Amino acid sequence: MKTRKRRSGAGKVVAVTAVVIAAAGATAAALGFDPRAFFEEAEAGATQETPATAEVVQQTLTETVTVSGDLGFGDVIGLDCLLNGTFTALPKVGDVIERGGRLYAVDDKPVTLLYGSLPAYRSLTPGTEGSDVEQFEKNLSKLGYDGFTVDDEYTDATADAVEEWQDDLGLTETGTVELGQIVYAPGEVRVDAVGVEPGDSARPGSPVLDYTGLDKVVTAEVDLEDQELVAVGDAVAITLPDGTEATGSIVDSESVVSEEDAQTGETTTYLEVTVAAEDPAVFDGLDQAAVDVGFAGETAEAVLTVPVEALLGLGGGGYGLEIATGDTTEVIAVDTGLFADGSVEVSGEGLEAGMAVVVPS
Repeated sequence: MKTRKRRSGAGKVVAVTAVVIAAAGATAAALGFDPRAFFEEAEAGATQETPATAEVVQQTLTETVTVSGDLGFGDVIGLDCLLNGTFTALPKVGDVIERGGRLYAVDDKPVTLLYGSLPAYRSLTPGTEGSDVEQFEKNLSKLGYDGFTVDDEYTDATADAVEEWQDDLGLTETGTVELGQIVYAPGEVRVDAVGVEPGDSARPGSPVLDYTGLDKVVTAEVDLEDQELVAVGDAVAITLPDGTEATGSIVDSESVVSEEDAQTGETTTYLEVTVAAEDPAVFDGLDQAAVDVGFAGETAEAVLTVPVEALLGLGGGGYGLEIATGDTTEVIAVDTGLFADGSVEVSGEGLEAGMAVVVPS
């Protein structure tokens, strides 16, 4: 029974309150005042009194040094002609040429791409011996020709296979590989630029085209003062123009001296760093673009950190944090250390991991 009485009383209070509010609303309406605005402002004030907080976290903090880079196909290599005559066939920019493919033609005779690190520097005839012979015979075998032993000796059997190869290319079957007939590259090449046109004169030493590899890489210039950030094999962060982030690694680094400034006569030495993506597919759809490369810099291990926004400037100088405990807050002075990725290393008397700090909005 007592419970029912309390509920009945409560119902009366609510009803009375509703009447009072309704009456107040009618009066306010007559005066041009909306009481709902009062309650909304009161509610907003209550929300603003509850500060946003973040937790003091113990972690390893690593600084990231970001450098602008260019996405492309890496080093551009110039190819010169070694033959006399007239250019009769040329590739197009962007063409991909594989082992055994034609790079260009002089007097309607193809200059063929083969794979290897040793450049062609002489003609190959029966009786020739050397590592360049072995490199050539490996290619001949990979192209499907046989009947000879892959070694450093160019034999009559090699010449027979060469004649078959020359016949397939539409060349005179001499059994001799003339200097200029083949060009070596580490692998498939992509034509980056063509400097001549069909009908132009060809002569030894004349530039023909530029080529690159097929793999897209990022090239960045790093100041010498930051050279400690660069080590081949180290991981880096890559940020694409649309904000996509990817992981990569440093694959090459070399010192480069800039061209002399026309006005000051000064030159600058920097590191040209080449970066490859862990997943090359992240570069799909991009041929050339400006990207950011993040190098790992200074590291602070097992330190207390808070968001940078939580730092308060103190009147006497330095920084402080507003520690929230229940419904109360207290400002304490802290020392700052490393800043990285939106967080800052902090230390101070009484500061511990797990504490809540106020983050001003």
